[in-house]
Amino acid sequence: MNRAALIAQIRRKKSFLCIGLDTEWSKIPAHLLETEDPIFEFNKAIIDATRDLCVAYKPNLAFYEARGPQGWLSLQKTVAYIGEEHFSIADAKRGDIGNTSRMYAQTFFETYSFDSVTVAPYMGSDSVQPFLDFANKWVILLALTSNEGSSDFQMDIQDQTMPLYEKVMRKAMNWGTPENLMFVVGATHPDKVADIRRIAPDHFLLVPGVGTQGGDLEALCKYGLNEDIGLLVNSSRGIIYAGKGLDFAEKARASALEIQQQMAMFIA
Repeated sequence: MNRAALIAQIRRKKSFLCIGLDTEWSKIPAHLLETEDPIFEFNKAIIDATRDLCVAYKPNLAFYEARGPQGWLSLQKTVAYIGEEHFSIADAKRGDIGNTSRMYAQTFFETYSFDSVTVAPYMGSDSVQPFLDFANKWVILLALTSNEGSSDFQMDIQDQTMPLYEKVMRKAMNWGTPENLMFVVGATHPDKVADIRRIAPDHFLLVPGVGTQGGDLEALCKYGLNEDIGLLVNSSRGIIYAGKGLDFAEKARASALEIQQQMAMFIA
């Protein structure tokens, strides 16, 4: 999916919601455990209940890899079911020497047909470039993440001039463009979002941390929106685990609808 198509979908749906499919086996409703593929059946129900409310889905690879070969099959079926209308994100946080990154890129962009993949920048440009070589595919580069430990390294001041996350962003903007490069910026750092938007005024930001992790959507929009919206705000557990029983999908829809209605107020 290219940038223009993503923006058009955001404006049509009045939503920049991304739903994280962090499908944990122990949290799948009991009645689905009797099916042939409980993970896929859970995801399918969530997708059916929320298609019109979100613009992206983000399976977290750890929850699929943990199930072995069956988990990869569930992932493949899930991505196929998401289809081409929604922006799909492989939350894999990959990044390695060039030939290995090329195989990772081939895995997620060709074998599984994702639109994008999250990438760790620590090994530098040659570990990221193979992902950027695919047309109409996106790198979503880790910049300032939402977890508590993000302050351990990401906010360290480099050369007494700027924090590490800023150095990463400024360097990476020479590798890609707003057409194929996004940044991960945690909603738990609203005080940094204005600075980040000044660094990268045109790039999309993938923002985890709204909902269960305590991120403030209004503060995020105040400082993070640009003329193309420029945000994909992710909610995972707060939506997909809103209910535990037979009505889990209906509860998920209600939770997603609440967020989408808040987002609609910020879209002209």
